[in-house]
Amino acid sequence: MLKQRVITALVLLAILLPALVYPDPVAFCAVVLLLVAAGAWEWGRLNGYTQTASWLAALACVLLCALSWALGWLQIPLSGLWTAVGGVWVMVGAWLLARGVAHWPAIARSVRLWAGLLALSLAWLAMAQARVIGVNFLLSILVLVWVADIFAYFAGRTWGGRFSKGKLAPGISPGKTWEGVWGGMVGVLLLAVVWVAADRFWAASVPSFYSQLARRGTWLLVLAVLFVAAMSVVGDLVESLVKRAAGVKDSSGLLPGHGGVLDRLDALLPTLPIAMMLYSLGAV
Repeated sequence: MLKQRVITALVLLAILLPALVYPDPVAFCAVVLLLVAAGAWEWGRLNGYTQTASWLAALACVLLCALSWALGWLQIPLSGLWTAVGGVWVMVGAWLLARGVAHWPAIARSVRLWAGLLALSLAWLAMAQARVIGVNFLLSILVLVWVADIFAYFAGRTWGGRFSKGKLAPGISPGKTWEGVWGGMVGVLLLAVVWVAADRFWAASVPSFYSQLARRGTWLLVLAVLFVAAMSVVGDLVESLVKRAAGVKDSSGLLPGHGGVLDRLDALLPTLPIAMMLYSLGAV
């Protein structure tokens, strides 16, 4: 299992890193579009659609992304769109988690399908916009999600259940603890401090997400980073809810040792649009 995880991770890095640092953002946007299409196919399968219908769902997601690309949205702030998307994620995410796994099948299957396709296409657009801004900016958002997950894992393994009476969401993801959440929060705060200092030390030509926030005040930086980290947990839990309702452990077996593409993208679905919301509100 560990060997598979390492090999898959190395293959993904060999594909994504050159595309990420390539001067023209088109290369990275195209590679990520393929991953998003795979995630859309998984989404169709998780919601009970046939193989053919799931491939059509992937095509529909690609067309949505391509349309926003053709309209030139990668270079436009879109603060109104990102504010609306961020608000929807907060409200719908909280509603879904409050209702639990049993309520998911009660939602019309077509509504579930298109909601997922929109979430995937909007996450792609947010990631593409962030890449257009700069590698340092995009990478700082991606690493925030990864650090939150890593710190949460080790904090949960070390202190899980010692300070809180209950699990985070036992009916959705029994292994997640509140101690893990707090550990993730500490991790992203440390990351933000280090990244802002690094930007200043190396005089980064394109400031990171954290430096953009720090320019508007330390408290905004702290609150924004904690908010984004919290929404990464929401994204992870929502996908866990869907998988539990579907009766599967992984969204697919596309990434050996890691599960499916959605298993790697889930936390990014809300965090990327929300990060772009915070950035665009300060940029306009």
